[in-house]
Amino acid sequence: MEDNLKSIEDIRTIRKLMEESTRFLSLSGLSGIFAGVFAITGALIAYFLILNNGSIHLDEYNRILPQAETLSLRWKLIADALCVLTLSVVFCLYFSNKKAKREGKIFWSPASKKLLISILIPLLTGGIFIIVLLVQNNMQLIVPGLLIFYGLALANAGKFTFDEIFYLGILEIITGLVAAFIPGWGIIFWVFGFGILHIIYGIVMYRKYEA
Repeated sequence: MEDNLKSIEDIRTIRKLMEESTRFLSLSGLSGIFAGVFAITGALIAYFLILNNGSIHLDEYNRILPQAETLSLRWKLIADALCVLTLSVVFCLYFSNKKAKREGKIFWSPASKKLLISILIPLLTGGIFIIVLLVQNNMQLIVPGLLIFYGLALANAGKFTFDEIFYLGILEIITGLVAAFIPGWGIIFWVFGFGILHIIYGIVMYRKYEA
């Protein structure tokens, strides 16, 4: 009986070691919460400061502006989005590295490299696609495009980390597709997809794996 229990425990230990060697399990739920807060803050800045309380229908708002102001508005919105992205990445790295040290794991490992590659391929492809949309002035498809390609990146990365990442990616893709069918509500879908979903995901992850 004791030998059987020892064998079962050994199998669990081996399975855990294999999982840790192939999957990056140091992602922190706090990084998701902060990413959501940054996304919502960026949306509020865009609406109240950059758009001057303008319509959330960006296409309509653009049509009433002179061309020079439209270009300026576009660059301000891009800068706002880049700030949100930069802060989210920095906090993700900080909290994940902190979690890895707390658990005695290596942050930069073969698993984390595979995770990074699986995320970067859809993100870089999406980034180029968004540039094409900007050049062609298809402003209404930018937020849907961001959500869809970000969701694809998360779904692709799900096999190298927690399963929750995969499901978050699917929800982001669905949100992006719905946004594509409802033009003009980009800020609302930005808040939901990058803000609310991230916060819910972060809380679930933190309570499940860190609390």
